[in-house]
Amino acid sequence: MPWGELFVRGDRNIPRRRRLKAALFDLDGTLVDTEDQYTVFWGATARKYRPDVPRLEHLIKGTTLTQIFDTYFPDPQWQAEITAGLNEWEAQMRYEFYPGALQFIKDLKCNGVKCAVVTSSNIPKMESVKRQIPQFDSLFDKVLTAEDFTASKPAPDCYLLGARIFEADIDECVVFEDAYTGLQAGMSSGIFTVGLASNHTQEELQDRCDYVLESFEGMTYDKLVGIMEK
Repeated sequence: MPWGELFVRGDRNIPRRRRLKAALFDLDGTLVDTEDQYTVFWGATARKYRPDVPRLEHLIKGTTLTQIFDTYFPDPQWQAEITAGLNEWEAQMRYEFYPGALQFIKDLKCNGVKCAVVTSSNIPKMESVKRQIPQFDSLFDKVLTAEDFTASKPAPDCYLLGARIFEADIDECVVFEDAYTGLQAGMSSGIFTVGLASNHTQEELQDRCDYVLESFEGMTYDKLVGIMEK
């Protein structure tokens, strides 16, 4: 079958790959291990503002700040106080790449693939990340934050924007995500979507993406192309 024709994966007709041009990565829970730190913050926040909602810090995983506020913290005063506290918390968080992620990104770039971070985090958060990871800007050709799009995940807008920035068609891109909302955004965009089993099991993710990856350890450009061509 020539490249550019369609093949069937699950219940989707997906364009068969052309040359891989762009890799679009979620940040938290996909590239960097921050989930436990956010659990601590939101656990304390829930006990202060919403003790009536058990396990709130787990219920909100994979949702955006706007969604969290709309659902659990509608009071504007609460939102202002929580936002200030969250900014302070994120400024002192640890941002460490998952094993294999850094090497994988470097291998993609060596093979001519443009790499972008596509996150619902804001600019102040990303400045904190860059202070801890000095080579961050050299690793990624573009960083898209919440300020760059109006419709947050699970809307596909952020990943479609990533493709447009690199002048790539959707069959020239790949999305890496860990959260349900992010996976839905990737799948809705029509881009080949890889789910990282960093915070969910393979069984929990397998029906939400095109391929489940246990970790980035040992991943290479060649392996990724092989996965996308199966």
